[in-house]
Amino acid sequence: MNTLTSSLKASARRAPLASARIPRASFRSSFRKYSTEAPPKSSNTALYASIGLALVGGIGYYAYSSSDAAATTVKSGAQATKSALKFTPTKVDYQKVYNRIAQKVDDAGDYDDGSFGPVLLRLAWHSAGTYDKETKTGGSNYATMRFEPESLHGANNGLNIARGIMEEIKKEFDWISYGDLWTLAGVAAIQEMGGPKIPWRPGRVDGFATDATPDGRLPDATQGQDHIRAIFYRMGFNDQEIVALSGAHALGRCHADRSGFEGPWTFSPTTVSNDYFKLLLNEKWVWRKWNGPKQLTDKKTGTLMMLPADYSLVQDKSFKKHVQAYAADEGLFFKDFSAVIAKLFELGVPESQWVTSEPWTLLSTNEEHESK
Repeated sequence: MNTLTSSLKASARRAPLASARIPRASFRSSFRKYSTEAPPKSSNTALYASIGLALVGGIGYYAYSSSDAAATTVKSGAQATKSALKFTPTKVDYQKVYNRIAQKVDDAGDYDDGSFGPVLLRLAWHSAGTYDKETKTGGSNYATMRFEPESLHGANNGLNIARGIMEEIKKEFDWISYGDLWTLAGVAAIQEMGGPKIPWRPGRVDGFATDATPDGRLPDATQGQDHIRAIFYRMGFNDQEIVALSGAHALGRCHADRSGFEGPWTFSPTTVSNDYFKLLLNEKWVWRKWNGPKQLTDKKTGTLMMLPADYSLVQDKSFKKHVQAYAADEGLFFKDFSAVIAKLFELGVPESQWVTSEPWTLLSTNEEHESK
């Protein structure tokens, strides 16, 4: 995601068809002092970690490294510590993790459009989107993108940035599993960028490198509707859910040095909205003339892009009716997007692992502030 200067960001958001919603990010920074602080270094967290390392040292515990190449035990050292010391995190503990992630969303400086939200959502999406309902492999349960070669799959290019950000959080809250952490980051990204509430619950465990999935399980943006259905039907989604999930392309942008493609889908790439669907339907899209892979650009401004896979949603009768419905009704999109993202984030996790039968809704930064 290319760096944009402040002036470019401002002009982009004033461009035609920009979302009328004011991004929550624009006024969240003044609330940061209300965010829950990380436990001090001398707290029991450090004690739990040191005891945990001793407990699992004899069975081959390896700490996570920046190269994403290290292995973990079935539940990881931190989870073994939690079990041994009878430490059971509560909803309050997970809210603290959420709060720290929310801080990171806006601490992006000049990265992309000033937010880490889109890349954190992409991490959560890609970690869960490897699920195969027939073999019951993949999904968010084992957080296998930590390992090569999955971390090096073409669809995961650039996600080392998101994993690095999450590693900073993991050091502060060592008891949380990577699968829970990454999906919670996806929830926080959506809610902090003005999206709907996303039901979420913990229970994922950390697996081995041998649990990693083969390449080719994530969507190929160069393909059309047949490929899209093959990928998403394998996960267990129907046509309506496929289109709702595609609405995540309201956020972020493509980078030529990662996917080969370049540019944002919407004029407000850090705000969750139904603009993706409105633009897909209402703009005149033409093939971009450049040296990169085939992608479309809007004829009016030449600043937006759509991928072949995006454009296929309005070329297919079944998909298009859902695009039209979401373009006409943002409330409907938010409702369906919330449900399908929650479903995506739970793929691959056995029901017996959940720590609560009913998912939680965690407070956004604004709600945390208002509750003080």
